[in-house]
Amino acid sequence: MFKASNSKFIQGLLAIILLAMGMQAFSQGLPNPYRTVPGWAKFPDGREMGAVGDVAVDPDGKHIWAVVRCDAPRENFGYECVDSDLDPILKFDPDGNLVASFGAGLFIWPHGLDVDSDGNVWVTEAVRRDRLPAGDSRAHQVIKFSPAGEVLMVLGTPGEEGSSNNHFTSPSDVVIGDNGDIFVADGHNNDGNNRVMKFASDGSFIKSWGSTGYAPGEFRALHTIAIDNDGKLYVGDRSNSRTQLFDQDGEFLAVWTQFGRPSGISFDDHGNIFVADSESDNVENPGWEMGIRIGEVKSGWVNYFVLTPFANPHVLGGVGAEFVAVDAEGNMYGGEPMGRTIQKYIRVRP
Repeated sequence: MFKASNSKFIQGLLAIILLAMGMQAFSQGLPNPYRTVPGWAKFPDGREMGAVGDVAVDPDGKHIWAVVRCDAPRENFGYECVDSDLDPILKFDPDGNLVASFGAGLFIWPHGLDVDSDGNVWVTEAVRRDRLPAGDSRAHQVIKFSPAGEVLMVLGTPGEEGSSNNHFTSPSDVVIGDNGDIFVADGHNNDGNNRVMKFASDGSFIKSWGSTGYAPGEFRALHTIAIDNDGKLYVGDRSNSRTQLFDQDGEFLAVWTQFGRPSGISFDDHGNIFVADSESDNVENPGWEMGIRIGEVKSGWVNYFVLTPFANPHVLGGVGAEFVAVDAEGNMYGGEPMGRTIQKYIRVRP
């Protein structure tokens, strides 16, 4: 027979499971206050849109930066820019017109992106080892660009994967703190380093935390990293279908599962969190649906859900918005790799 303490533990565990199931069902029945703007992003020279990676808002609150992985065919997914002479780092005005671009020849599979308060653009190179051409030095690094595209800093050892303080293994994403500290989600795959790395603004290593696993502070494929208005760090622990919260020294704060299987995380200036879930299906996150969940940072409560319209829970994920950003007017932007589009969403209801 179970002891009383064991019985209470099981009762508590069941309560948590039932609560999570209730939040899941509730969040997927929430209203969608947005409408889409078809064909928002436009190229002036006939270039075709490639797979879209991360998206971010410029410090002006209006312009949108995006990773667009050249224009290779879909069967080249994972190394689209390897032989391309196209710029993969693009800047669009509020009407979707391309106004700036750079980065040609510097990437194989650009992935994560952040824009700091000075307008500098940070991009991660996340190509997998089995898709890296022999001797190619463009992998496993994070590059800082000026707003005009000048390379200002390179973190990692280009072309070399590893787990030392100056190596990455397919880093997924990067975010810059208000004081200039640099946080890198290292890395994209379940068998990667599965850690957060912290650097000072000059690129010097400060610390790292995390390892492969399921416990708090452990990860399986860190896909996104973001900082809220209070300075808390959010890590999209995607293969564990959860978001982990930390302070900027790596102290564990909480685990959130109510936002689904996180691929991209963003915040607005009004205390709201936006989480793109492009992979929930009946295999990897049963019972959940793909889309963008929007909620309150303070309470963690989910208020809105933008369902991916063509999602099928019986088909493996990877469709719809994998990344998300929000401009100063509250418009939302989804970066869609498989859809090969930057989807703009306009808020139409309170």
